Amino acid sequence: MEYLSLYRKYRPKSFEDVIGQEHITKALQNQIAQGKIGHAYLFTGSRGIGKTSVARIFAKAVNCLENKTGSPCGHCQACKRLENENDINIIEIDAASNNRVDDIREIREKVKFLPVDAKYKVYIIDEVHMLTDSAFNALLKTLEEPPSYVIFILATTEAHKLPATILSRCIRFDFRLVSTNILAKHLQSILDKEDIQYDEDALKLIASAGEGSVRDTLSIADCVIAYTNGKITKEGVQKVLGSTDFQLLAGYFDLLYKKDIGAVLEFVNQIDSEGKNLAVFVRELTKYARNLLICRSCDDPNKILNLPQDDYIALEGQAKNFSESELIMYMQIFGGSENELRYTLSPRLLLETLSLSAISGKDTTDVKKN
Repeated sequence: MEYLSLYRKYRPKSFEDVIGQEHITKALQNQIAQGKIGHAYLFTGSRGIGKTSVARIFAKAVNCLENKTGSPCGHCQACKRLENENDINIIEIDAASNNRVDDIREIREKVKFLPVDAKYKVYIIDEVHMLTDSAFNALLKTLEEPPSYVIFILATTEAHKLPATILSRCIRFDFRLVSTNILAKHLQSILDKEDIQYDEDALKLIASAGEGSVRDTLSIADCVIAYTNGKITKEGVQKVLGSTDFQLLAGYFDLLYKKDIGAVLEFVNQIDSEGKNLAVFVRELTKYARNLLICRSCDDPNKILNLPQDDYIALEGQAKNFSESELIMYMQIFGGSENELRYTLSPRLLLETLSLSAISGKDTTDVKKN
C-alpha cells in the first residue's frame, strides 16, 4: 500500500477537524447553516495552516444534502462524490503555473455551465497573488457578478499583492499561525492513532520547529520517525533539525556571564570542529537570549516558552545572572548577524567576533540609545 505522509493522511475532513482556526470555521458554518453564502472569499495567511483544506471542506459543505450544522456530513451521496479529487464541481487551480490571462478567460467560459448533480461549482484559486495584472483584470468582472451557482475561493500567502479591486469583492478571512501547545496536542493525538512511541519533550521541540504551521510540524515528525525508526525522542529531533542541545546553549551563556574570552574561543572551535551549522547555532543563541529575557521580565514565563520543566527551571536560574539590557544587547548582536552568517566565507571567524562583542558589550545606556 502506498505510504501517505502524515499531513496528507490526517488532512481535516470537516470544520471540526480544523485546528487553530475556530474564528473562521465557526463563521463559515454559520453562513452555510443560515443560507447566507457569499459568492467570493479570500483566505489569506502563512503556509500550511489550513487555507486549502478549509476551502475544500467549504466546497463540500455547501453541496451537502444533509447539512444541518454547517459542516459536511460526510455520508450523503454528494459528500462521497466530492471526496473524489477529480470531481468536476470543485475546480482547483494553481495560479503559480496558470497565471496568464488566457487561463482566466477559460474559467470565464466554463462558469457558464451548470454544476453536475450538485448545488454549487466551487473554484479554488491557490496562490492567487501570482496572477498577472491582465489576468486579474480578466477575473474581475466574473468575480463581481458570477452565476448564482458559482463560488470563488482565492487563497494566498501574500494578500498585499492583490489589487484593491479584487480585495473589495471578497469576504476576507485571515488564518492565524497555530500555537505550539495546540500543535503538540494535535501531533500527540496523531501519533497515538499511529501507535508510535514518543517523548513529550520531543513533541514540544517538533511543534516549536513547525513555527505555527500544521503541515511543517507533521512533515518534521515524518522525518524524525524515519530517522529514529519509529520512536520519537528528543535526541532524534535535535539530530534531524540540526538544533543544539539545551545544555550546550546554557554552557555558552555561562561563559558569556563569566566573560571568559579564552573559554568562548575554545567553545567556538569545538562546535565548528564537530561540523555544527554555525548559522543555525547563532539563530538558536538569539532565541535563547530571548527566552532568558522572558524569564527576567514576564510574570508567567513558561506559559510563553512552553519548555520541558527541567529546562525551564535551569533557564529561570540562569536568567538571574543577566540584566534585561544585556539580554537585549545579545539579541541585537546575534539576531542582526544571521543573514551575514549565511554568506560569509568564514562563519567561524564571524561567530568569534560576535562572541567577543557580546563579552565586551555596551553599557545599559548605550543599548537603550541604540
